[in-house]
Amino acid sequence: MTDETYRSRLLVRALRREPVERTPVWLMRQAGRYLPEYRAVREQAGGFLQMIWNPQYAAEVTLQPVRRFGVDAAILFSDILVPLNAMGMRLEFDERGPVLPEPLREQRDVDALEVVDPRETMPYVGEALRLVRAGLPQETALIGFCGAPFTLAAYAIEGGTSKQFAHLRRTMYRDTPAFNALMDKLAAQVAAHLRYQIECGAEAVVLFDTWAGSLARPDYLRYSAPWSRRVVRDIAGLAPCIAFAGESDHLLEDLVQLGADAISLDHRTSLAQAFTRTRESVALQGNLDPAALFASPADVARRTHALLSEVDGRPGHVLNLGHGVFKHTEPASVAAFVNAAKEHVATGHLS
Repeated sequence: MTDETYRSRLLVRALRREPVERTPVWLMRQAGRYLPEYRAVREQAGGFLQMIWNPQYAAEVTLQPVRRFGVDAAILFSDILVPLNAMGMRLEFDERGPVLPEPLREQRDVDALEVVDPRETMPYVGEALRLVRAGLPQETALIGFCGAPFTLAAYAIEGGTSKQFAHLRRTMYRDTPAFNALMDKLAAQVAAHLRYQIECGAEAVVLFDTWAGSLARPDYLRYSAPWSRRVVRDIAGLAPCIAFAGESDHLLEDLVQLGADAISLDHRTSLAQAFTRTRESVALQGNLDPAALFASPADVARRTHALLSEVDGRPGHVLNLGHGVFKHTEPASVAAFVNAAKEHVATGHLS
């Protein structure tokens, strides 16, 4: 792939805030359980992790939404927690989501965690990326991703999802040396994982800090931002980086300071106001409410056109949802979302 070919992709140009002929569109969790073809592959593979660990299965489900909807980017089918597994933590999935049966609760647990070379411990990721790139249309970008250090720490310490994150917060506040040591290791691993994905064909990457929005701003600045900033700095110049944090309107200006090329907005944040608040210093991604895809295809198209009209084709916008596609979403509504984006005619800023 030549540099000229890479730069010509619509998504890459938008992330670099360069002129585009229309707003690029893709969806978080666009490869998932709402697609019957995905469910068929999952049944054949025997489970979620089995699909991730098998490059052929991972590549196939990554390509499915590209074939069906013609989105402008494919995001590798994987999970934000695979680096924890590679570092030595047992990872399982059940009907509730991810489970880490042996959580990190003491300094000795953190000391046992190893920073590893993803080429040796996660070769399935690289092979899946190469298979996907070979199967993508020339104009479609390929996205890699990883969980941010704070979000990985939340899962590692809690052992899974949580409403209160009591163990995490107790470690943050009462055992700062152990927390800092864990975050240092996770930042190094996340940066290595993203660099590896870029080496294997990812043309943009997303840093998912899913649980950062649960923090008050002072705690975010103390316990999350420094390590995310370290990751972004480590991969700077290799590929555009999109930073995501759930329910993070109160952190928008701080997210800009991470140094990422783009910020992915939660659907509760006004897109037009976000351009003003960020002074158009970064690209913005988003941000239709994923629940809006439960509406009829006609209503989804109307809402999509309204969202795009709100920013009137301003450079540096990537259309997406405020979070991932829900399980019971109808594919016809996703198609309406993508088609409306491709049909929308802006009156102002597009070149």
